Amino acid sequence: MRFALSLLVLPLLVLLALGVYSYFKSRALEAAYPDIGERVDVGGYSLNALHVPAGPDADLPPLLFIHGASGNLRDPAGAFLAPLKGRAEMLFVDRPGHGYSDRGGPENGMPDGQADAIAKVMDHYRMRRAIVVAHSFGGSIAASLALQHPDKVQGLLFLAAATHPWPGGVDWYYRLASTPVIGWVFTHTIALPAGLQRIESGVDFVFHPNRAPENYLQKAAIPLVLRPETFRYNAIDVANLHDYVSRIARRYPEIKAPTVIVTGDEDQVVLESIHSRGLHRDIAGSELVWIHGLGHKPDYIATDLAIAAMEKLAGKPRDLQALARALEARLATDGT
Repeated sequence: MRFALSLLVLPLLVLLALGVYSYFKSRALEAAYPDIGERVDVGGYSLNALHVPAGPDADLPPLLFIHGASGNLRDPAGAFLAPLKGRAEMLFVDRPGHGYSDRGGPENGMPDGQADAIAKVMDHYRMRRAIVVAHSFGGSIAASLALQHPDKVQGLLFLAAATHPWPGGVDWYYRLASTPVIGWVFTHTIALPAGLQRIESGVDFVFHPNRAPENYLQKAAIPLVLRPETFRYNAIDVANLHDYVSRIARRYPEIKAPTVIVTGDEDQVVLESIHSRGLHRDIAGSELVWIHGLGHKPDYIATDLAIAAMEKLAGKPRDLQALARALEARLATDGT
């Protein structure tokens, strides 16, 4: 009897210890990566945003940046804030449930709900129209924003975007973490310590075959996604994406905003043959910039090209295909 009782109690004690560790480690992560934005009420809950006013010599229209899965506003800010500061009004937003944003209602488990929430942040800052720059999962939200709020979208820049239904599913831990009860237990006990062990290899995978910047984890504050509630919301987002894009992709031909799509043939996270080429097929007049040797992070590996794409969307003459060929030559020699 005592042996059987110990078999029952021991796992509970282990889970309790992991839960306590996860709680205090989450607070430590928040201390290490404090909020750099401000909270904006969007109707009963708040989104966190970093708003950067335009400089006196600004030459670009407002820019809205939407981060991907497992990210927060520091990710695009780390790539674009410094090189673009002064040139445009910029808005970086923690998506609902990510970074330091509240989750809001169940509608924010889908990209269209998140697009509506981000539109309210634009309203708060009186940003009437913007070029929308979206990476990975953020691409589905940018497309939804263009469909639901076309008056707010001056142009679209998709960077390795996830926008179309794909074969297969998602990683097992996304499915597990998104389930109602077991998922809560998993994210509040096991996910954070296990995630810390894999986070560096995960970054290498996302950037492959290119090299991640040495300070990327710190610059983009990626460990924040391991906090229990954030990990769970991220998993729900990813688990819901396939069904959502299966419904919404048929509407992409309705998008009329000028569009540039940047993708790489070495992307192991989002298949460019399905998503980026699908966007190019579906959005009339879009330009596809296909780069040999580029992985899933054009925001960091092809930053200059992405900025040139923003300039082109703003009406400036830019030869993006020539820039892509020059980048390919550099990637072939140094891998960065």
